[in-house]
Amino acid sequence: MRDIALTLIFMGILPFVFTRPYIGIYLWTWLSLMNPHRLTYGFAFTFPFAQIVAIATLGAMLASKEPKQLPWTRETVVMLIFILWMLLTTFFSMYPDLAWEQWGKVWKIMLMVYVTMMLINTREKLDWLIWVIVVSLGLYGVKGGIFTILTGGAFRVQGPLGSFISGNNEMGLALIMIIPLMRYLHLQARHVWIKNGLMAAMVLTGIAAIGTQSRGALVGLAVMGVFLALKSRNRLFLLLAMTIVAGAVVKIMPQEWHDRMASIKNYEEDESAQGRLNAWETAFNVARHRVTGGGYEAFQPGLYYLYGDHSRKLSSTDAHSIYFEIMGEHGFIGFGLFILLAWFTWNTGSRIRRLARRTPETAWGYDMASMLQVSLMGYASGGAFLGLAYFDLYYTLIAVMVICSLLVREQVAAAQSEETTPVRGSAGPDIRVSADMREFNRRFQ
Repeated sequence: MRDIALTLIFMGILPFVFTRPYIGIYLWTWLSLMNPHRLTYGFAFTFPFAQIVAIATLGAMLASKEPKQLPWTRETVVMLIFILWMLLTTFFSMYPDLAWEQWGKVWKIMLMVYVTMMLINTREKLDWLIWVIVVSLGLYGVKGGIFTILTGGAFRVQGPLGSFISGNNEMGLALIMIIPLMRYLHLQARHVWIKNGLMAAMVLTGIAAIGTQSRGALVGLAVMGVFLALKSRNRLFLLLAMTIVAGAVVKIMPQEWHDRMASIKNYEEDESAQGRLNAWETAFNVARHRVTGGGYEAFQPGLYYLYGDHSRKLSSTDAHSIYFEIMGEHGFIGFGLFILLAWFTWNTGSRIRRLARRTPETAWGYDMASMLQVSLMGYASGGAFLGLAYFDLYYTLIAVMVICSLLVREQVAAAQSEETTPVRGSAGPDIRVSADMREFNRRFQ
């Protein structure tokens, strides 16, 4: 029944993509983040919904007569170089079959990120994209928060099988990344019921993140929470409210959860923590000996045998960190590009905040840039303990930051041109006058 319902919804929306290509971005984002097909049990589980949407969106975009322009910014240039470098490292990968399979997934994600920047070119479209992201992952947050409360945190909150967020650690990271986006929508909402609904969703999503029982998510949630308070209005009130809610949730969590979180301090005795240290040391050694790293999916037993510390027990073959995953798979050059992309994106957010303060019309840009920075900080801190370097949400948020920057600049430029207009005198240079003087000049010239 789920398979049929999902297919009917999909087929009902797909025709609109051919007349409005940007709807394809919404459909793609929903499918790639929420993975609704992974919640089915029949033919829809493996049906290529995302591939069909991507083809339809690209075809509709090429056929559309609307102006389409790829924004060439620092972020898009560095991202392109990063993609080309990852392609190069795939040619020299240690496990070619696995590497090319992973490359097939990554380049499609990156392609749709660039298509997103071409098609989402107005504030209205951008706000709807944020809504799609929030609803796609927020459903898991609300459901997971209620589940954690009802079960007293006895079970872990996890995502759909076969997706980026299938594990509890991955789900925890995704949840902390969307809380700031909920806050942005909350700040922009005009209706009380929408504001209250988003506030409840934020609380439940935070509870769900704790309910994943992920230590990395707990660290990311703490860091994200501090930045959320610092970059929001009513900072003290928000920080106090989050502290009260977090304290109440921690109280209801079972002793097993407290023991697991306490192991963060006792990492010398924790097998999982030792596995992380082994993975990070191995990644560094690979990058030191191989300029191109080990390539995609390099974290295999053979890699640890060649470059790992044999004195440590191999508990798993995961990279356990977005940073060391990039370092081990793409070398120091890939790592440098990854960090440079993150820095440019953060710096663009700071520029937007300074620019958006100039006019009331761009206040939304200030809020969006602030919350994007908070979300990226959640990814940067929580991802330090989780191998999710190619998470499509992260690269989508980079695209959102680029789009936001372009729209804010356009609005500021338009507002400045309206405030001052050139008035040419009979003999002399152009004189800039205020908007209040334009009517005077029109009447008496």
